Amino acid sequence: MKRLVVLGAGESGVGTALLGKEKGYEVFVSDKGKIKEKYKEVLIHNEIEWEDQQHTEAKILNADVVMKSPGIPDKVPMVEALLEKGISVISEIEFASQFTNATIVAITGSNGKTTTSMLTHHVLKQELNVGLAGNIGDSFAKQVLEHNYKNYVLEISSFQLDGCFNFKPKIAVITNIVPDHLDRYDYKFENYIASKFRIAQNQTKDDYLIYDADDKVISEHLKKYPIQSTFLPFSLTKKIENGAYLDNDNIIITINNNKIIMPAKNIALDGKHNTKNAMAASTVSHLLKIRKQTIRESLENFQGVEHRLEQVLKINKVQYINDSKATNVNATYFALESMDAPTVWIVGGVDKGNDYTELFPFVNEKVKAIICLGVDNQKLLQSFGNMVDVIVETQFMSEAVKIAYKIAESGDNVLLSPACASFDLFENYEERGRQFKEAVRNL
Repeated sequence: MKRLVVLGAGESGVGTALLGKEKGYEVFVSDKGKIKEKYKEVLIHNEIEWEDQQHTEAKILNADVVMKSPGIPDKVPMVEALLEKGISVISEIEFASQFTNATIVAITGSNGKTTTSMLTHHVLKQELNVGLAGNIGDSFAKQVLEHNYKNYVLEISSFQLDGCFNFKPKIAVITNIVPDHLDRYDYKFENYIASKFRIAQNQTKDDYLIYDADDKVISEHLKKYPIQSTFLPFSLTKKIENGAYLDNDNIIITINNNKIIMPAKNIALDGKHNTKNAMAASTVSHLLKIRKQTIRESLENFQGVEHRLEQVLKINKVQYINDSKATNVNATYFALESMDAPTVWIVGGVDKGNDYTELFPFVNEKVKAIICLGVDNQKLLQSFGNMVDVIVETQFMSEAVKIAYKIAESGDNVLLSPACASFDLFENYEERGRQFKEAVRNL
């Protein structure tokens, strides 16, 4: 009997444990932190051995295979000890994908991957039997165990890809690549880029890679490193023979001489970056033979993603916008770019080595006041202190919103778009976004 050890008992860990048990592995789950009650109950109910608040070496180093949570860096001593012993350490995506013959659409990128994944799933589910998993919703492993969908849309982070070796999606999507999480990649951008491209490492010419042809980082990498996939790029600026491009407010998608035309102006989500997300989702849908009418209607009625440029309320003609999911500078770039009124900007959190210079033009043009919401705001004060008349610091969301309420005038926006991780003051970006919405509703 093979021994599967699962490190980290979150959504992906517990899902993997359940699937592993079903597939005949001897399973042990170990979490250095405290396991949430709901996950503990699942493990106990399924008679899976577990421990929390510790890692017992003797019970881990005898594994045949280890699935580690994407949140655990490769540099921690336990993982290094496993690798030294030649024990394979993989991600949930790698583990679960060997137990399904489904058509997999795998989506990665620094930004836009959640919206693109949800949008793609929203279109496909109109006509196909399809699950949505990865970084989102119920774990992939659990869905393979319980639903056995014929198709999956997987949102995959670079950390999940780092643990992929044989994973081979039929369709891979890279939305864009900008510096992010560099603290996990020895502060080398090229390591992070290589990590994202693992999504296509096992693809052959019978598989497809859909990517942003306007993204210099992606184009440069494709020139240097040969990838076997059939390419279907998308672009807002140039004409694309095989793939998608924009022509006078129409998205033109061509695959093997089969062309469809979609009006871009009725897409439910605003902004150039969302036109790109829609191109990626439509290309996948066209590839999987979804009817044009269905694609068009789905793009028009899609509701968007919570915590991503989410319009919360209008109070005294001031629009409050929750973009808590903007955990890096590039995401905040899109948010500020789409502001069409003077904006009070709430920013800050755990800085991942951010370079704020690309935001300067928008801040000069659109931002009237900045509220720094973080434990250490030094870098923000240095970067933006001279650009706006008002810049204040706070460590409480309720206070940040009250200050914004005092500053904002009729016709303004109040935008929470932190450009940073949330872990200094919040459990995660969702909690940060929920606190923002609650504070707005309590005004």
